[in-house]
Amino acid sequence: MYMIRHAFISRQAIPTAGRLSKSISFSNANNASSSHRLLRYNSSKSSQSPPLEEKTSKSSISSKEAGLQALRERIAKIPIENYRNFSIVAHIDHGKSTLSDRLLELTGVIQPGSNKQVLDRLDVERERGITIKAQTCSMIYRYQHQDYLLQLVDCPGHVDFRAEVSRSFAAVGGALLLVDASQGVQAQTVANFYLAYSMDLKLLPIINKIDLPHADIPKAVSQVEDFFELPVDDIVSVSAKTGQNVEKILPQIIEKIVPPVGSTADPLKMFIIDSWYDSFVGVIMLVRIVDGTVHKGMRIISAHTKKKYEIKEVGLMYPDKLPMEKLSAGQVAYIIPGMKNSSEALIGDTFMEIGKEVEPFPGFEESKPMVFVGAFPADGVEFNVLDERLNYLVLNDRSVTLQKETSNALGQGWRLGFLGSLHASVFKERLEKEYGASLIITTPTVPYKLIDRNGENQIITNPDDFPDLSAIGKGINCKYVDLQEPYVEIMSTFPDEYVGAVIQLCDNNRGIQKDLQYLNTGQVLIKYELPLSHLVSDFFGKLKSATRGFASLDYDDAGYKSSDIVKLELLVNGTSIDALSQVMHRSLVETTGREWVKKFKPYVKNHLFEVVIQARANNKIIGRETVKAKRKDVLQKLHAADQSRRKKLLAKQKEGKKKMKSIGRVSVDPDAYQSFLRR
Repeated sequence: MYMIRHAFISRQAIPTAGRLSKSISFSNANNASSSHRLLRYNSSKSSQSPPLEEKTSKSSISSKEAGLQALRERIAKIPIENYRNFSIVAHIDHGKSTLSDRLLELTGVIQPGSNKQVLDRLDVERERGITIKAQTCSMIYRYQHQDYLLQLVDCPGHVDFRAEVSRSFAAVGGALLLVDASQGVQAQTVANFYLAYSMDLKLLPIINKIDLPHADIPKAVSQVEDFFELPVDDIVSVSAKTGQNVEKILPQIIEKIVPPVGSTADPLKMFIIDSWYDSFVGVIMLVRIVDGTVHKGMRIISAHTKKKYEIKEVGLMYPDKLPMEKLSAGQVAYIIPGMKNSSEALIGDTFMEIGKEVEPFPGFEESKPMVFVGAFPADGVEFNVLDERLNYLVLNDRSVTLQKETSNALGQGWRLGFLGSLHASVFKERLEKEYGASLIITTPTVPYKLIDRNGENQIITNPDDFPDLSAIGKGINCKYVDLQEPYVEIMSTFPDEYVGAVIQLCDNNRGIQKDLQYLNTGQVLIKYELPLSHLVSDFFGKLKSATRGFASLDYDDAGYKSSDIVKLELLVNGTSIDALSQVMHRSLVETTGREWVKKFKPYVKNHLFEVVIQARANNKIIGRETVKAKRKDVLQKLHAADQSRRKKLLAKQKEGKKKMKSIGRVSVDPDAYQSFLRR
């Protein structure tokens, strides 16, 4: 807003100066000497006083500061009883970001139509229409002659970020349950509803997109009543795109969501909702202040890491950073603690003032990655440069783990860990956009659990570290007694005409059916237990294809289960290519192994000796392809009748190729690995 007003004032200053110069020239047109003296006078005077545009600019800056100061004072006068912290629960593309924009416009935070998706700050969030990073924005709303501070915590909805969602829900007192009038209740909405309900949040049902010609409002209302058992009288039907009825939501928030509980007289106690990295100030933490106050210069300590920091700045998001003199209990705000390493900002960690330690929040658990990929620099790319860039990219996503590893085929690289398949897909897309062909990304893998004779667990994240099956079993010489793989419970909604196709897809992916419900709206809700390894292998894409794009999917962790798992390796002339190894169920080994060798054969160039490509599992070759050798015609100058000489030359050539094969080394271009992995 300030930038628009400043530009307007600057444009007004130019014609004013132009009119002034024209009037001076006109009044002195008959007196050249007077005009000359006036010009010299103006020149000498202009060297001593600032130009008109500079004065205008300074006055606009001072007016901006005065406006910000008035805003700070207005916020500081609002008591905690008039705070309302809320979130929005919705499925992908149900209009959560658009509704957020309308609420910010109604409260005067942004100009109408001047911004789109204000709380989606990452490019990938705008492109995919999903929320990845939790964001917040404060609003002031005048209701019944009182100021209310409304704090919207916009959190991700996907299960990959469930830990972040639960921390965001812990910072609010209620949520808007958003349902698309044209699509109805979807799987992700149901999953997030259960999470919000379990945390005792007040839920306000909102029916969105009522302006669409195919919107079925009665059906959406019926679904809200049947699924969530929420009062029909609380439902507000709106169009976030056009702004229709959106103004009815704000009074509902004030009247039905309870204010936060906390005391400014108690010692400081706050927890982290999210964090991101800024190249100028370091880590910026998004926190919920439960008790006490916090201000610049205060020294705080982490309950988990025990590290101490001195606060450099505190403030609210309005929608960008608005520095404040102090923050008080009940507020959701940002803090710059002077932290340089984002790995120290753990989601859910408790912070308190040094010397006034309090009991930290229970239930803190650091997020664990569930999907892993290998990343290796392509040929000709310097490792150290790429390592520095990758570490910088990881700074903005605390949940990504990064550690170095070495491959016998691809050299030095990294192993990246993610919270789930969507998280890995989003980060991989960012890597490819920013680094292009500079990186070779391996197939996603999941962690497997090995249980030894002493009952201790060992997690295997790299297929190359997977032990031989002779070490697993009940025998005396076996080191491990059990091998387990992670499972998830998926929940999907789709039209009832696709039930057979979806059941067949889940059964083909080793799924175990848990529930099947036919809804009165023509939809089916199905629950399956599915191996996580199948889920990350483009299961959602296959589900979309089976239902022509009408299915929605959400999933939750279902723990580990014992399974018959083996490692499938790809061999080139007897040498295993560790970057292409993969762990999978025994039932998939035969078909996958034969498919691998056929698809990898075109990427291997002809050598002077025969190259054998094999697929091996459990020390058994299950697939083979041969790349024929380049052959020199040693009989070209030989007389046709000299049979003994002919046999001698052919035998010598055969012996030479056999020797060359034993000592020769097959060179595979890194582009071949990249093309094979992207197949």
